[in-house]
Amino acid sequence: MSELITAELVDLDLSAETKEAAARSLAERMAASGRVTDLEGFLADVAAREAQMPTGLDGGIGIPHCRSEHVTEPTLAFGRSASGIDFGAPDGPADLIFLIAAPAGGDADHLSILSTLARHLMDETFTGALRSATAPERTAALIRGDEPGAAEADAEPEPEPTESGTEPEPKPTAVPKPTAAPEPTTPPGPTAEHASPSATPAPFRIVAITSCPTGIAHTYMAAESLEKAGQAAGVEVFVETQGSAGFQRLDPQLIADADGVILAHDVEVREKERFAGKPTVDVGVKAGINRPAELIAEVREKAAHGETSAPAHAAAPMDKGADAGDNFATRLRKWLMTGVSYMVPFVAAGGLLIALAFAIGGYTINKAPSVAEHFLWTESASWAALLFQIGSVAFGFLVPVLAGFIAYGMADRPGLVPGFVGGAIALTINAGFLGGLIAGLIAGAVVMAIQRVRIPPVLRGIMPVVVIPLISSAIVGFLMFLVIGKPIAALQKGLTDWLSGLTGANAIILGVILGLMMCFDLGGPLNKVAYAFAVGGLANPNEGSLKVMAAVMAAGMVPPLAMALATTVRGRLFTKAERENGKAAWVLGASFITEGAIPFAAADPLRVIPSAMAGGAVTGALSMAFGCTLRAPHGGIFVVPLIGQPFLYLLAIAAGVGVSTALVILLKGLRKPSPGHPAPAPSDDESAVTVVA
Repeated sequence: MSELITAELVDLDLSAETKEAAARSLAERMAASGRVTDLEGFLADVAAREAQMPTGLDGGIGIPHCRSEHVTEPTLAFGRSASGIDFGAPDGPADLIFLIAAPAGGDADHLSILSTLARHLMDETFTGALRSATAPERTAALIRGDEPGAAEADAEPEPEPTESGTEPEPKPTAVPKPTAAPEPTTPPGPTAEHASPSATPAPFRIVAITSCPTGIAHTYMAAESLEKAGQAAGVEVFVETQGSAGFQRLDPQLIADADGVILAHDVEVREKERFAGKPTVDVGVKAGINRPAELIAEVREKAAHGETSAPAHAAAPMDKGADAGDNFATRLRKWLMTGVSYMVPFVAAGGLLIALAFAIGGYTINKAPSVAEHFLWTESASWAALLFQIGSVAFGFLVPVLAGFIAYGMADRPGLVPGFVGGAIALTINAGFLGGLIAGLIAGAVVMAIQRVRIPPVLRGIMPVVVIPLISSAIVGFLMFLVIGKPIAALQKGLTDWLSGLTGANAIILGVILGLMMCFDLGGPLNKVAYAFAVGGLANPNEGSLKVMAAVMAAGMVPPLAMALATTVRGRLFTKAERENGKAAWVLGASFITEGAIPFAAADPLRVIPSAMAGGAVTGALSMAFGCTLRAPHGGIFVVPLIGQPFLYLLAIAAGVGVSTALVILLKGLRKPSPGHPAPAPSDDESAVTVVA
C-alpha cells in the first residue's frame, strides 16, 4: 500500500474552511505528485460525487471520493483540520479528511486496499492514532498499515486484499478488536424458531448487501459497521459488498439458511431475487453506517412476526433510496420517472433519426414505400426513407417501454412482461402515451399484489418466470382491452385535439408553465414530466403538439446557456470551478442538456433557480407566441433547420437567456459577504453555499 499515500500527501494542519477548499487543497498535493492530470476536471468529479450524497460520517470523518479519468493511479490524501469542516455528517464537522481518488478503471487490488482503509475508519483506535500523530511520515505509515502499533486493526485484515476488494467475509475480519465488549441486546432465544434447520442451535443469522454509487468507501464502511453491530448483538452477519471491482456472491446455502436480509444501498442491488421470501430491511447505505444496531433489531422483529417480504417488490429500483415513510405521491413520482428515464434513449434515437430523414428527404418522406422492398443506393430519398423507417420503429417502442419500466420501477423484473404487454395494447387501441402510462401502473400494481400472496417454498422458483408473467399479463390485457382501454383512448384523443386547437393566450400560458417546469429542477422530476408531455404529443403529431415540443426544448436550453453567459460577462461573481463549468455549459445548453446548470444551482440555489425559471418562462411563452414548431424531440441548436420559424425560435431562446443572465448577475451582485470574507467577490476556495446560508 506504500504507493497509495506518502508523506507529501499528508497535511496535518489543513487550514481550509469549506469542503470544496479542503478537496482542492488535498487534490493539489495529488496533482503535484503526478497522481492527478487535470486538477479542475478531477475536482468536478469530486463535486459531482458529493452532490449525490454527503460524504461526512459520524465521528468527525469526511471521505470525499470519486472515480475519475483524471487520476493516474489509486491515491489517498489525508488532511487534519483543527477547526473542523462540514461534510454533512449528522454529528457535526469533520476533523479527519480523506480524499480518495481512483482511476476510472481502477485495478481491483488497490481498490481492495482502499476498502480496507474504509473499514479501518470505523475503528476508534485507528482514528485516535491519526488525531494524535505529529509527523506526516508516521501518519502515512499509520494509514498504510506498516507502522508498528498503528492500530490493532492492522493485525487481522490481511486476507482482505486478496479478495478483489468486495468479497463478503464470513467473519468480520476488518478491525474487530477495538469494538466494545459484546453486549447481547436481545438473546437469540425466540429467533431460533425462525432459523433454518442446522445441526446445533445457532444465533440469529443475517445476510446483507452494501453498495454506494462509487463503491469505494461507504460500501465497505457499512459492511464493517453491520458486522461489528452483529457481534455486539450476538447475531451472525454475512455481508456481500457490491463495490467498484465487482462482487463475490454469498454462498447460496448461506442465503437459504439466513433468518433475515439487510439491503443498505444507494445503487440497485444486483441479483436481489436471491433474497426473495426473507424478512427484509431496505435502507440507504449511510443507514448501514450510522445505525446498524437499529437495522439488526428491525429485521429480527420482522422475523419474529413472520414477515417475509421479497426485495423484488419491497425494494423496486426507484424505491431503493426511499424512506419507509414516503407517501404515495412520492413513490408514484419515482415510478413514473423510472418509465420516463428508460424511454428517453428511444426518444432521442428515434426522434433524431426521423428529424434527419425530414432534413434529407422533406416532410413527405413518411409516405415512402418500405425500404425492404424498394431501395436505391444512389438516391438520397431512399436513404432518407431508411432513416425515417428506422426512427419510426424506435419511436414505436416509446409507449411499451414507458409502460414496461413504470411496472419495473414498481415491481422489478416481474413487472416487465405485463408492462410491455399493456403498453403494446395501448398502441393497438389508440390509447397512446396516456394509455401506456396507466397500463404501466396497472401492471406494477397487479404484480405487487401477486407477490404478496404466500406460496409454498417449492413453487417460488417458477413464480417470476411462469406464474407471475402469465397471470399478470392476462389481467392487464383484460383490463386494457375490455374495461379501461376505450375511455383512455377517448381521453387521449381529447388531449390531442386540445393541443391542436391551442392559440393565442392559452398557448402562451401553456408555454409559461412548461418553461417554469423545465427550469425548476434542471433535469429532475418536473423537468421530465414536461418533457414527457411534449414527447407524448409527437406520437400523433399535430400543429399544437409540435409547438409544445418546440417550447419545451427551447426553455430547457436556457439555464445552462444563461450560466455560461453569466460566467463570461461577470466572472468575478463566480468561483474558479464555476467559471470552468461555465465553459462546458455552452456546449451542454446548445445540445439541450439542462443538467449543465446543476453545478451552479447546487452551489447557489436561491439565486440560480429563480433566475433560470424566469428565463425559461419567457422563452416558453415567446416560442408559443411565435408559433415555432419542432418535430425532433432532442438536438438543441443542431436541429434548428427542422424548426418552424427558426429565427424567431432563436430569438425566443436569446431573450430567455438574457433575462436569466441579468437576474443571476443582479442577485449575486447584491449578496452580502460571509463573515471573514469582506471582499464582494468570492475567492476560488470560497463555497458559494455559505453565501446562500
